[in-house]
Amino acid sequence: MGFTIGGIRDKRSGSRRRGRASECTAVAEYTGLWGWDVVPGARARRGPDGGASECSCGRSNCPSPGAHPLGFAPEVQAGATLEKVTKAWSEVPGAAVLLPVGRAFDVIEVAEPAGRRALVRLERMGLPLGPVVGTPHGRAQFLVAPGGAAELPSLLYRMGWDDAGLDLHGLGPGSHITAPPSDLAGLGPVRWLRPPTLDTAGRPPQARLLLGTLAYVTHRLAV
Repeated sequence: MGFTIGGIRDKRSGSRRRGRASECTAVAEYTGLWGWDVVPGARARRGPDGGASECSCGRSNCPSPGAHPLGFAPEVQAGATLEKVTKAWSEVPGAAVLLPVGRAFDVIEVAEPAGRRALVRLERMGLPLGPVVGTPHGRAQFLVAPGGAAELPSLLYRMGWDDAGLDLHGLGPGSHITAPPSDLAGLGPVRWLRPPTLDTAGRPPQARLLLGTLAYVTHRLAV
């Protein structure tokens, strides 16, 4: 039996069941081990040209196919066990795993090449690092302490990077990021460039500690 979310059906039941088990395990890890809330999200299928053609929410004019929460599905709260996660996910089979931003963490996003190079520099300098997500459309998302997105403009100004036109953006409350093992907008799977640990999941670094390096590398790769 295939799954249906708002009209999209997939008849590959064997692979879908295995995928669902993997998603439940990942969600239980996020809630039970890392202490993060998880939100069931929409998914999209690729069209003939390789782009996302339709969203599982069922809206023909969906503005963010496969990249938004399912409005009818309740979130799975931090602390939920595998049993609770499995029960909740059985109500939304095939949903993507989304993490709400602005609670346990904010996000600083840069192009993935800049993010990878910055990771090397930051590790060499011994600066604190949190989890980092790599997306299928070439972005690196650095998880930082809550409030980092709001501080970003003033931090860039104080560091002298405010007028550099950097490809560097902050995501704060109200935003969501897609988490592994889910795919994003039908483009492919999201992956960890730096996975969470017990030390970093609950205490991501302050944005100011990473921003100088991220801004410098982003600027250097753009020139």
